[in-house]
Amino acid sequence: MKSDPDIHLPPRPGLRYRAFLAGYGALLALGAPLVWRYFRRRAAKDPAYGAHLEERRGEGRAFDADVWCHAVSLGEMTSAEPLVRRALAAGQRVLTTHATPAGRARAEKTFAAEISAGQLAVRYAPVDRARYWRRFFELYRPRVGAVMEMEFWPAMIEAARRADVPLVLTNSQVPLRSVERAGRQARLFGHPSAQAALVMAKSEMMAERFRALGVTRLAVMGETRFDMDLPQAQLEAGAELRARAGRPVLCLASVVAGEEEIYLNAIKGLLDGPEPPLVIWVPRAPELFDATGGLLDAAGLNVARRSLAYDAMLKPQADLAEAQVLLGDSLGEMAFYIAASDAVLVGGGFTPKGTHNIIEPLAQGRPVITGPDTRTIEFPATEARAAGVLTTCERPADLPAALRAALTGGSPEAQAFHARHAGASARIFAALQPLLAQDR
Repeated sequence: MKSDPDIHLPPRPGLRYRAFLAGYGALLALGAPLVWRYFRRRAAKDPAYGAHLEERRGEGRAFDADVWCHAVSLGEMTSAEPLVRRALAAGQRVLTTHATPAGRARAEKTFAAEISAGQLAVRYAPVDRARYWRRFFELYRPRVGAVMEMEFWPAMIEAARRADVPLVLTNSQVPLRSVERAGRQARLFGHPSAQAALVMAKSEMMAERFRALGVTRLAVMGETRFDMDLPQAQLEAGAELRARAGRPVLCLASVVAGEEEIYLNAIKGLLDGPEPPLVIWVPRAPELFDATGGLLDAAGLNVARRSLAYDAMLKPQADLAEAQVLLGDSLGEMAFYIAASDAVLVGGGFTPKGTHNIIEPLAQGRPVITGPDTRTIEFPATEARAAGVLTTCERPADLPAALRAALTGGSPEAQAFHARHAGASARIFAALQPLLAQDR
């Protein structure tokens, strides 16, 4: 990987970008009632969305942070964990911020001991308004900020500059479907990513897209998900389930709303054929757990639920011999589900939202199958297809044959592919060191 680790505060933006910020701020102010109405409506279905609303206004309990890491949801928090662990191991105080309850819950569960010791704090990030972010930086006083993935929030980036906090965009990418819109904004006003202290792109292809947006403070660092520590207890429990199943095991990981019927039709053919597999079906979000269970029951399938079949320590509580589907109605246990599987179909690719993370199954040497829309994971999907460790099905009708082929066994090539791309978190943290070594 190429890298330029020098991180400096960006200069004051030009007139056109300042005009954009003014217009953007005015729109956010006008839309504020709709934002709070959104949270109230979400809270009616998921009470966690109604908790800690003061933090979304930049208020809350103070915490002096060395490293602030913004990880919007569960996937981004998973990406952030290797970097957070390095900061904690170096004795740094870490603040993580999130937009969804799932991301927050993952941080609180993963780093419970560090939270108890006062070394890490978890908060919701403010809504993207300048005055909210001003309060945020006054409360938490981070030395450096690391924002995961594609969070190019204009008010956040500008507020960090005004607070003299170097803001680094890590694991950064510009998806293909966003290139045209981002380019138009860059030509008219300038793109928010060009205002960051440094953009750490996932790949050289992504770096070229950032350069086209006017980004000059740029480094290619890779993807931190390749550095994830897989939980040993989950791996062992998954291996035990795989051995007990006595048949092939297929995992449908991160299934999103709108593609359930496609996958249901695909697995029916497998379950009715010779040597039917045990299917582990893992919905993307907890609000889909009950609806998915109802769908599978209505299809006449014998369904077991992880919440009933296993205890909190992943000890079996039920016999799965008759089960056709194990519903993965839990959070933070994807390593367990993948370890139990012979092949993994990663969801999202048959919806406009695009395919979710494929790195976790690659890390465990599992063959990976997706739908056609992999624009959200161009890196590493482009490289994984070239290496022969990813199969992309263009049509739902192609799924049954691809799944049968993948269930023949593991993929040593996937593990080698994973090993070649590890090390991003070490490179990123090394680049942050000069800032963290300075006195406040």
